[in-house]
Order: sequence, then structure tokens, then C-alpha cells
Amino acid sequence: MDDDPRAGGAAAVRLARGEDVEGVLDGGDPRAWLALDAGVRRATWWRAGAGRAEWERVAPLPGDPAGLDASRYALALCHRDGRVREAAVRGVADRPALLPLLVVRAADWVAPVRQAARQVLRELVHGDAVGGDGLGAVVGLAPVILLVGRRERGHFGVALLDEALRDPSRPWPPSLPAHADPAVRRHAHRVAVETGRLSPAELARTAARDADTVVRSLCAEAALAAVPEGRPCEEVVGPLLGARSPQARSAGVTALRRTGEPERAVAFLADRSALVRACARYVVRQTGGDPPAWYRERCARAGDPLLPPGAVIGLAECGERADAGPLWALLGHPSAAVRARAVAGLRLLDVADAGRLHPLLDDPAPAVVRETALAVEPSVHLLSEEWLGERLDAGRPRHVRVGALRLSFRRGGSARARALRVAREDADPVVRARAAREAAR
Repeated sequence: MDDDPRAGGAAAVRLARGEDVEGVLDGGDPRAWLALDAGVRRATWWRAGAGRAEWERVAPLPGDPAGLDASRYALALCHRDGRVREAAVRGVADRPALLPLLVVRAADWVAPVRQAARQVLRELVHGDAVGGDGLGAVVGLAPVILLVGRRERGHFGVALLDEALRDPSRPWPPSLPAHADPAVRRHAHRVAVETGRLSPAELARTAARDADTVVRSLCAEAALAAVPEGRPCEEVVGPLLGARSPQARSAGVTALRRTGEPERAVAFLADRSALVRACARYVVRQTGGDPPAWYRERCARAGDPLLPPGAVIGLAECGERADAGPLWALLGHPSAAVRARAVAGLRLLDVADAGRLHPLLDDPAPAVVRETALAVEPSVHLLSEEWLGERLDAGRPRHVRVGALRLSFRRGGSARARALRVAREDADPVVRARAAREAAR
């Protein structure tokens, strides 16, 4: 963990005993280097098993660490005496495995150490060390640079990283946008957007595929801004519309108005995401369309087995209480997703009736029972304690029992007492845990 002196102290003991750096530290975890730095500076770290003599052999003052092995050299880079740290940073470029500690020393609290480390780091980035691949070296150090950059004196490394990434004479590292560290990916994409390193099509593909929400949003906005006015741009809009991420799809739908293709937004009125549906309604309305009428026409087909669930909840999102009729008719639809959205729509329109909805608390689909429990909760007093208690029986399906538990605690009285017994005694650990959570609420 960042600055965890206990973990770092344990690592220091192992290094002092001669264990390899690679075996002691996870080189890919930037926090491990900061923990080692904090741990070595503890006055009592050697009492944990290394011994004072071993510590003094690491770098006897005034200190010339050039002849130390990698393990002891790492300790010298973190030595409590600034003269030892300063001597160590001047030769660290010949030890690539320890370069993360050079970044730490570039934010050192002692000015001579800090200046020496920054000079070596600058030479490294400009290609005078590590085989001349300065950009590759700084990209490899990016996780540590960004973590140390949060410190008071950590700005130098971040500025050096940005300088290298923004240099148009340097090729953009192909591995950088797909870096395993989320902080590095976010930083790299911010720089890429600001400098135009990635084309609009590349930004759109990243927005559609990246696992990180921040990266997706950043690239989607940048790709959207690059879409030409009044002209189709399939290389940008296509990946966005086909993305799994709702943020990316919503950006693609919004772009359809700009590209002069608003008719394509109709297909997204029934999207599974509320965000995408809202964007689609906006685009359709801007061109004179009538989303509520579109939803009403779809939901009137109560027997349509292919009715998209998004159309059902979409009607409630933009409709009126008078639109509840088609939703009531859909409570018997063969699709569980449609039934669940119909119940959610009735709740959204504020027309949920516990007297009519309570049979769905026995529905075979867990999603329908969850939505029904939410819908009838405000009027749970209309359900009898005996009826709710029957649904807590061990022979009932788990999802039915969980829904009944929620309502029993809201109902109070004997229903609540029975639910408390379930929380204490039920044989199903899942039901017991859910009952305990409901009781705590």
C-alpha cells in the first residue's frame, strides 16, 4: 500500500538479507516502491531481523553504493542519509530494475538529492540512457510517475512524462492507450485528446471498447466533437452506436442529429439503457417525431412476443398516467423482462395498485418479483400479514421469499416477527443474510 511502512519495512529486511528485488517487490505495483521507501526510513526496521551490522553494510557513510548488489542498492536509494541517496541516484541509470526509485527520489524532500535525481531522469527521458529508448523508459515508469505526482514535489515527473508524450517528433507508443494501469490509460488519453494523437475513428473505437468509464467518456466526447456537421461519419458514429457502454451509445445517438441522420435514432428509442433512450427521444423530437406515440403503438401489441422491454419502460418515461392501460395489459406477457418493465412503468407513472399487483410476488422470474416488491411497498399495509407470512415458507422459491421478507419488515406486526425468525434461523444462508440486511434497515 502507498506509504505503508510496515510492508516496506518487511521488504527492507528481506532485501538486506540478500533476496532478489524481483522476488521481494511487485515491480508492476507502483505502491510497492513507495512502501519500500517509507519502510527503509523507519529507525527500527533492522530490529525486525536484519540487525544493525547488516544495515551499516548496506551503505557505510559517507557512502559509495556503486559496488552494491541490486538489493542493497535499492536500500541505498531509500537510505535515511541524504548523502547516500544522492550518491545512489547518480548511478541508478545502469540498474533499470530500480528506476522507479529514481522517480521517488525526484520528489525527495532534500534539494540536492531531488536535483540529482531529476537530472538523471531528464537524461533518461531524452534518450541518453537505457539504450536510447527514452520514451519507452518513461512510459514504463508512468505508473510510478503518476502516483508520485500526487505528492507536494512530485510535479516534475508528470511534467517530464507529458513533455515526452506531447513531443510530435516522438512516435506515439502503441501500447500506451491499452496500458494495464487505469491511471496511465486515463492520463494518456487526456494527452492524446489534447494533442490530436488519436484520430476520431480511434477515439470512437476506444470509447466503444475500453473497460474504464473515465476513458470511455473522455474519448466519446472527443469523438463526438470531431463529427462533421451535416455529413455522415460512419467510422465514428458506427462504433459508438454498436458499443456495449451506454455512455458511448448515447454519444453515437446524439451525433446522429449532427450528421443529418436523425431517422437512425428511432431504433434506439427502445434501448436497454435509460440514458440512450433519453438521447434518442431528444433527437427524434428535434426533427418533429413523436416518441410517446411510437411507444404507445408498440405497447398496444400485448401479444407480440418480440416486444422490446425498453419500449415498455420508455412509454412510462415520457408518457402520462393515462398510458397505464397498455402497461397493465402487459403484466401477463410471456417475456419476464417485459413484465418487469411493465411493473416498473406503473410505479414510475405512480399508478401501482397493490391489490392488482400482489399476484406477481409469486412470479417465476426474480426480476418481476423485485420490481413488484418495490411497487407495492408504499401500500404494503393492504397485504395481509398471513398472506406475506405464507411466502416466507421454506418451500417457496428463494426470490419469492426475499421479496416477501422486504415487505414483511415494512408491514410490521406478526409479519415482521416472522421475518426476524427467518433472519436468525433459516437454513438458506442467502435468505438469512438478506433478512438480516432488511432487519438492519
